[in-house]
Amino acid sequence: MGSIFQITCDGAFFNRCLDCFLGKVANTSKLQDNLVALETELGKLIAAKNDVMMRVVNAERQHLRTLDQVQVWLSRVEAVETEADELKRHGSQEIDKLCVGGYCSKNCASSYKFGKQVAKKLRDVQTLIDEGVFAAVATEVVPERAPEPVADERPTEPTIVGLQSQLEQVWRCLVEESVGIIGLYGMGGVGKTTLLTHINNKFLESPTSFDCVIWAVVSKDLRLEKIQEDIGKKIGLVDDSWKSKSVEEKALDIFRSLREKRIVLLLDDIWERVDLTKVGIPLSGPKNTTSKVVFTTRFVDVCGSMEADKKFQVACLSEEHAWELFRKKVGEETLESDHDIVELAQTVAKECGGLPLALITIGRAMAFKKTAEEWSHAIDVLRTSASEFAGLGEKVYRLLKFSYDSLQNETIRSCFLYCCLYPEDYGILKWDLIDCWIGEGFLEESDRFSAENQGYYIVGTLVHACLLEEMEDDKVKMHDVVRDMALWIACEIEKEKRNFLVCAGAGLKEAPDVKGWENVRRLSLMQNQIKTLSEVPTCPHLHTLFLASNMELEMIADGFFQFMPSLKVLKMSRCWNFQLPVGMSDLGSSLELLDISHTTIRELPEELKLLVNLKCLNLRWTGALIRIPRGLISKFSRLRVLRMLGTGGFIFYEAPEDSVLFGGGEVLIQELLGLKYLEVLELTLGSYHALQILLSSNKLKSCIRSLYLYLTGDKKSIIDATAFTDLNHLNELWIDNGIELEELKIDYTEIVRKRREPFVFHSLHLVTIYSCHKLKDSTFLAFAPNLKSLSLFKCRAMEEIISVGKIAENPEMMGHISPFENLKSLDLSYLPELKSIFWKPLPFTHLKEMGVRACDQLRKLPLDSNSAKERKFVIRGEEDWWNRLQWEDEATQIAFRSCFQPDS
Repeated sequence: MGSIFQITCDGAFFNRCLDCFLGKVANTSKLQDNLVALETELGKLIAAKNDVMMRVVNAERQHLRTLDQVQVWLSRVEAVETEADELKRHGSQEIDKLCVGGYCSKNCASSYKFGKQVAKKLRDVQTLIDEGVFAAVATEVVPERAPEPVADERPTEPTIVGLQSQLEQVWRCLVEESVGIIGLYGMGGVGKTTLLTHINNKFLESPTSFDCVIWAVVSKDLRLEKIQEDIGKKIGLVDDSWKSKSVEEKALDIFRSLREKRIVLLLDDIWERVDLTKVGIPLSGPKNTTSKVVFTTRFVDVCGSMEADKKFQVACLSEEHAWELFRKKVGEETLESDHDIVELAQTVAKECGGLPLALITIGRAMAFKKTAEEWSHAIDVLRTSASEFAGLGEKVYRLLKFSYDSLQNETIRSCFLYCCLYPEDYGILKWDLIDCWIGEGFLEESDRFSAENQGYYIVGTLVHACLLEEMEDDKVKMHDVVRDMALWIACEIEKEKRNFLVCAGAGLKEAPDVKGWENVRRLSLMQNQIKTLSEVPTCPHLHTLFLASNMELEMIADGFFQFMPSLKVLKMSRCWNFQLPVGMSDLGSSLELLDISHTTIRELPEELKLLVNLKCLNLRWTGALIRIPRGLISKFSRLRVLRMLGTGGFIFYEAPEDSVLFGGGEVLIQELLGLKYLEVLELTLGSYHALQILLSSNKLKSCIRSLYLYLTGDKKSIIDATAFTDLNHLNELWIDNGIELEELKIDYTEIVRKRREPFVFHSLHLVTIYSCHKLKDSTFLAFAPNLKSLSLFKCRAMEEIISVGKIAENPEMMGHISPFENLKSLDLSYLPELKSIFWKPLPFTHLKEMGVRACDQLRKLPLDSNSAKERKFVIRGEEDWWNRLQWEDEATQIAFRSCFQPDS
């Protein structure tokens, strides 16, 4: 019995082993066939899934509801699809291991395990295909409750004053254009969130193809988890288990939920780049508009870092819209209560500078103020101490201060606050502002060019943060409310550290009591009607003093500066009638910047030689300055910047022998050669000989930024403009009273040979030529690609601005020349022989204004239908001249008709 039992057991065991072996062989030998079948069946499953998804979408649009089992089936399909893709990816690698016709493997265990997984996945796919018939039918069940709206309505005022057109623009981008990411930028309180809210609510009013609109607030403290939570709540992911997941896991869940949907994500108040892939947002490509993102920010730079396809600036309201919003907040009852109130209310509204938040805050505060006296008082408070006005400090300035607080470092914050020393709506020259920042010590000055570059970077940072506004002519300005906020910070919030006293543009006829100056660090009395400064103040901490634009200032007391031991920056420009007081030498150990530009000052006192730390001296447009003592300039041994454009230019030949201006500036140039640290030079010269001395010095050529040639009495008929090509930093060139000047000669062949390029005057931005009566052309300008402003005045022999004949002498140049591509302003006056600006039409991409006066022979402008395509520039001139013009064709004439404004 024992032996029979043993045989029976061994036979059963053998059969089981054989079955097991054959199963393994089957999984291995059929691996390649199973992989092909898996790919085929998977395609059928994906097609079935897409059919079901389409039915789901259609059901939702018809307010039908699908069974929960359908969603479970779709989730299972997604999981199997992912797993099958993974098996397919490793399939070729496993097939390569097979041998003996597929019945054996180099790694039997691995091949058997993989083959078993493929066979099982094939069965799973086939099972899901069979269940898909049920899923397709189950999508047509009538809902038990109404579907979720595409967006959650957010509270806002029913109308948006002044933003309607921008709302329509953004809406078109969302529903019509192939735009994935849209940025809305602007200063705090300007209405960005209001605009975004109306965009959100518009999805409830206007049918679109989007499945879901999600709102998330980002704010200054960026947390991806907070954004994910807002998204998760909207799409039904948030529960206790989901909250415990990592950012990466949540991102994957969000991505899986949204990748098949058309969504709009609205992100409010972004301060830095949000990595949308880390949030889980399926991003669109240029032609794939499945997802749309709209965000608001205070910084235009964020639009770049977010890779916005389109950006829109949300600007302050026009005067008309500002008044409309303000009167709504004040109410008609109040405005009609006194016949004087409307006019006063308009003045109050203007003080808000079109900023909606300020208009709303002040408008609400003034509602039911029904006497003219109350409104007059409000105007006084807003003009003198705006932060004390009800609600402004708490509601408006604190909101704006977030932008200030977010600036990168203390240097940029100091530079920003410095701008409030200028009056309201004042156009601040960028280079002038940077001079002051350097003089104050905000910027490192070991290398002037690096310091200037840093200054321009800071200006750009403040513009991009919407804390400064860009203007024409290389200027910036502060919005009125931003300026008030800056004063609030400097004079109240950070008083101990900053301590500003600002009375700029206040209409003062007398200076404020000097007793209040004692602890001040920065003081501005700019743009007032102060006639005398008769008291001597004590200001041990004063660094900056602005006295500029006091046109009526006649007298500053002798010794006025004796108790200002820390004064670094002194600006007295545009004070027409004063002379420098005795005692300027008291500033010798501290003063670094002295600005007496645009004044009628006639001489510089000898005692200025004691300003041994002076680094920047601005004498621009001091045309009456006749005496600068010989040896004075050379005493400023630390001078880095000397601005003498238009200095003494009209009286060179009256200058006494002991003045550096004597002899047309030759003495001055000799003194300049001894200034070791000089880096920036603006100069006026009265003779061609002085110019030659200048051009013989590599040191001075590297410094020159602006050059004014006043050539009265000089017999030179030809000036070799080729020499100017070595002035690599020349920005401005003025040529005046070249009575005998016949040609500004330039050797084009030599230029090309040396430079191997057609353009050589790269830095030249402004050219003005006056009263050069024999000059026939200014062809050298064809080689100034960045020219922005050109004025030609009283050049009686000028026939062409760019001479076709001179250019034609060098045929290889003809194809390269297309002048005035960056020109913004062109002024042609009293050129009776002028016949041509250029011989063919020019694009004039940046032109803002063209003025033509007394140019009777100019019968054709270099314009055609492709010139200045947006037609935004103005052409000023006499109507008779305009009517005689000849045009390329009638279409061009019609196109530019609206640009013409006749001189009155």
